[in-house]
Amino acid sequence: MSTMLFPSPIFGPVHSRRLGVSLGINLLPADGKICSFDCIYCECGLNGSHRPHLRCPSRALVVSSLEEKLVEMAADGVKPDNLTFAGNGEPTSHPEFPAIVDDVIALRNRFAPSAKISVLTNASHILKPAIFEALLKVDNPLLKLDTVDPDYIRRVDRPNSRYDLPALIKQMQAFNGKCMIQTMFMKGDWQGVSVDNTGDEYVLPWLEVVKSIHPELVTIYTLDRETPSKSLLKATHEELDRIADLIHAAGLKCTVSY
Repeated sequence: MSTMLFPSPIFGPVHSRRLGVSLGINLLPADGKICSFDCIYCECGLNGSHRPHLRCPSRALVVSSLEEKLVEMAADGVKPDNLTFAGNGEPTSHPEFPAIVDDVIALRNRFAPSAKISVLTNASHILKPAIFEALLKVDNPLLKLDTVDPDYIRRVDRPNSRYDLPALIKQMQAFNGKCMIQTMFMKGDWQGVSVDNTGDEYVLPWLEVVKSIHPELVTIYTLDRETPSKSLLKATHEELDRIADLIHAAGLKCTVSY
């Protein structure tokens, strides 16, 4: 079982496939995982296997730790490309997420003005007005949309509360294009049932919804690190390239991480 957990509240910088030199901001406990999804491919493992005992870092600790790290990086001549909310679960679950976003913007402007602020989110909380408004303030809100098939979502993303897909899609459209869509494509099976979402029966309906959201960028990727199950498989270069071609043909920008 995968057990990759991130230090809290600041980790890295790491060299990200998608975000370059990325300084991570983990708003979840360092010893476990808190997430509104329980994705079968999560590099942090399944929720039930990594229940935290520590609390989420306070707003004050996030601010002081980030400032200290940015000062250290500047002294070393290292410039981050991104300040990235990520880590051990869903960052928007932190009770002070909107206020912390404001703090991070202020620190970015002061210490690393060329850096972008990114949030890797499963988008499950965007119906909350404060979360939605906070995500509108960052440069790159990367919203997860692995599929628009409800059965696949229940089987693979496994939301642990009510997941209103039509309402979430409508709210993604309300970003008016100021967002990015991130989608995991993979193959293999989970508990004997296929999880291959690379075929047209999944890709074409998903693409129609993505077109209606009209994001600034679509970023598609496949497995890169250890997952909770050995039966999950990477999508091939050819499969990802085919999907990317469909996205480009729809008039959207796309990046691929193999």
